[in-house]
Formats: sequence, structure tokens, C-alpha cells
Amino acid sequence: MKDIRIVFMGTPDFAVDSLKTLIENQYNIVGVITAPDKPAGRGRKLNESAVKQYAKSENLKVLQPTNLKDEAFLAELKSLNANLQIVVAFRMLPKVVWQMPEFGTFNLHASLLPNYRGAAPINWAIINGESKTGVSTFFIDEKIDTGAMILQEDIDITPDENAGSLHDKLMHMGSKLVLKTVDSIANNAIKITPQQDTADIKTAYKLNKDNCKVDWNKSLEHTYNHIRGLSPYPAAWSTLINGTDKLDVKIYKAKKEFSEHDLEIGQIISTKKELKVAVHQGYIILEEIKLPGKRAMDIKSLLNGYSFEANAKML
Repeated sequence: MKDIRIVFMGTPDFAVDSLKTLIENQYNIVGVITAPDKPAGRGRKLNESAVKQYAKSENLKVLQPTNLKDEAFLAELKSLNANLQIVVAFRMLPKVVWQMPEFGTFNLHASLLPNYRGAAPINWAIINGESKTGVSTFFIDEKIDTGAMILQEDIDITPDENAGSLHDKLMHMGSKLVLKTVDSIANNAIKITPQQDTADIKTAYKLNKDNCKVDWNKSLEHTYNHIRGLSPYPAAWSTLINGTDKLDVKIYKAKKEFSEHDLEIGQIISTKKELKVAVHQGYIILEEIKLPGKRAMDIKSLLNGYSFEANAKML
């Protein structure tokens, strides 16, 4: 069995589960690389990444480089004498970093590669209406998420799944796959498979304001998937026109209702208990939204203090 010395690289909660699983299984973590502390909140207090907080609790050595090509960082990384590097939700590595360890550098990605390479695989799998996704481990190469595959496992996406619930499932599933991958490397049982590129590969584009905006002219199914695929973060949004109000609102939770109607697309129908938007093939029933400067609230609470005019609509 190989003597494995691991440098772990990651930043958000999604990565913590994998690091925790490795430690609980007595793997030797010689260093943790994570993002620099960032100011957050009204007081602009420096906020430590989830990975740093966990690493400190386990008395692990933590490095927080701003430049991954910096000579001082590279020297310190080399001095850790790691023979394997593991990346979970970090950033793109320069070649000088990923080629450093003897057994290579592998990445955990939250999709069934080669589909959904990129920054937001969990969100886009739901937005695109997939019924299945999964996690993959692969050895890093010069391009993004294209390296030789090691292991892969799939999971069903339930019809009412949102990005938050799927994130948590894949986080736990991924940590087990990371452990299985390290075990196979340690036992010299590793098998790799080159990724096969095809013309119909789907991409997990970085989320931005434009692609998070709801297009009410799309089908009922597409609109519903778009909302749940962005919930709870970063959240789908739309512009509400209500009398003289023109407000950008975030939509956190919705249901779909198939129904024939002859209403204008985007028109809002409100009652004392319900708020819905007319789309092709039916309605999107809004269940939780956030008005500018307000907290997110369920629709019944919103309707207690905010009224919608007869010609209110979503753009």
C-alpha cells in the first residue's frame, strides 16, 4: 500500500465534507489550500472560508495564496512533500501546481462528466430539466474539467428538487467518491478513462444576472426548472410592474400549474392567499419571493402587507 501524503484544496461548504471524510479515515493531510479571507457583512469583518474554519479545528496547516504562481507559495507547497493533491470546489490550477505531486492531482466535480463542465453544474442540470446527475473524479490537465476520468456515480434528480437540496446530496455522495478514489490510488488499483468529447456536450456556464433572469415567454416546464435550479442561491429574478412600482424581485420557491388560459404572458393573478404568473401552458404559482430591501417571505405573509393591482405583471 502506498504512503499517501495529501494536500487538499477547496473553499466552500461543499469541500468540507470531503476533507472531513479523509481525516475520519486516517489519511495524512499535510496541508490545506483555500481562498484568502474576505471582508463580509456591514462591518466588513474578515470572513474565513468554510474549509479554513474546519482545517483550523483539526489543527491542519493552512495556506491562503492570492497568486498560485507566486514563488514563495510554490516553495512552501513543495516543502509539504505531498505526493497527491485533491481539489474540491477551488479554482483553476497552473500546471506548475497540478503536476507537482508524484501521484498527480485529482478533482471532484458535481456532474456526470463530460457533461456540465464549468462553474455551476448543479444549477444547470436542474435548469435544463435533467432527471439524473452525479459526481465524477478526474485527473487535472491543462483545460477545465477535461482530464482523464477515475470514478463516477449517478443519482436521480427528483421532479421538485432544487439546487440547495441537490447540492447537499452531491456533497455527501462526492465525499465518499473522493475517499474511494484515494483508496484506489493508495492500493495501486487506479483505472482511468479518457473523456469522450461529442457535439452535444452540455456546459455549466458561470451564473450571472442575465442568465438568472426569468424569461416568462418560455414554456411552463422551462420556467419552473429555471426557478428551482437557482434556488436558494443565487435565486432567479424578475422585474415586477405593479402600478407605479417597478421592482426587481427574487423568486425562491414556486410551483407549476398546467392550465389553458388566454391571459397575457407575465400577467399576475392575485388572491388573498395566492399569487401566480401566466405563462405558456399554465401558471407559475409563486410561494416565496423577496422584494428589494425586504427579507424573503412566503406569499401569504407578503399579501398581508402588499397589494397587487389588476394589471400587475412580471417582465
